[in-house]
Amino acid sequence: MANILMVVSAADSLTMKDGSEHPTGYWAEELVESHRTLRAAGHTVHLATPGGAKPTVDQVSLAPENAGGEAKAALFKAYLDEIDAELSTPLALADVDPSAYAALVLPGGHGPMADLAFDHDLGALLRAADADGTIIAPFCHGPAGLLAAKHDDGRFVFAGRRLAVFTNEEELNGGTGENTPWFVEDVLRDEGAVVDAGPAWQSHVVRDGNLISGQNPQSSGDVARQVLEALEA
Repeated sequence: MANILMVVSAADSLTMKDGSEHPTGYWAEELVESHRTLRAAGHTVHLATPGGAKPTVDQVSLAPENAGGEAKAALFKAYLDEIDAELSTPLALADVDPSAYAALVLPGGHGPMADLAFDHDLGALLRAADADGTIIAPFCHGPAGLLAAKHDDGRFVFAGRRLAVFTNEEELNGGTGENTPWFVEDVLRDEGAVVDAGPAWQSHVVRDGNLISGQNPQSSGDVARQVLEALEA
C-alpha cells in the first residue's frame, strides 16, 4: 500500500474582483469523496496545508442544495467529523518530503485560488514530484495549485500538459460569477497548459502521464479511482 499526500487549501476567504471578501475553503464533496476512496483501498492518506493550519470547509458545500441532497450533506459532514483529528493536525507543506509519497492529490473549492496558487513550498513540492514521475492529481479548483510550480527560469512546470479544471463556463454559471477575481482556466492556458474541457457539471477526467486531473466536484471520485489504477499499474 502507498502513502498519498492530500494537499488542501488553508484559506478561509477569497478577495473578489470588487475587493470584497468571499468566505471559502475546501469543497466538502471533493475532499470527502477522494479521501474516502483512497483510504478504502487501503492506502495511507496524509493531509498537508500551508503552514500546517487546519483547513476550513466551505459551508456552502455542506448545504443540501449544493451537496446533492440532505443525505449526501449529512454523509459529508459525518465523514469530516470522523477525520477531524487529521484535519486538525495536517503537515506543513514546507516539511513534506516528496519522495515519501506515491501520489499528490489536490481537491478544490475556491481556497486554492487564495493560497495554493502562490505557495512557494507547494511549488517546490510539485516540481520535485513531477520530476520523479509521482502521480499528481488536482481537480476542480485544485489545479490552481499547479500554478505555483515554476522552473528556475520562471517557466511553468506543466506547460504543454493536458489537464482538466473548473471551466470558465462553470465559474460564471455556478461558481462566483462575474465577480470572480481571476479564472483558473484562463490563467492555466496563459501559462501554456492545454485545457481539455468537458460538458459542464459532468465528471471529466484527463490523464497526461503522471498528471491526472478532474474538472469539477462531480469528478472527485473518478479522479481518485484513476489514481488507484495508476498506483496499481
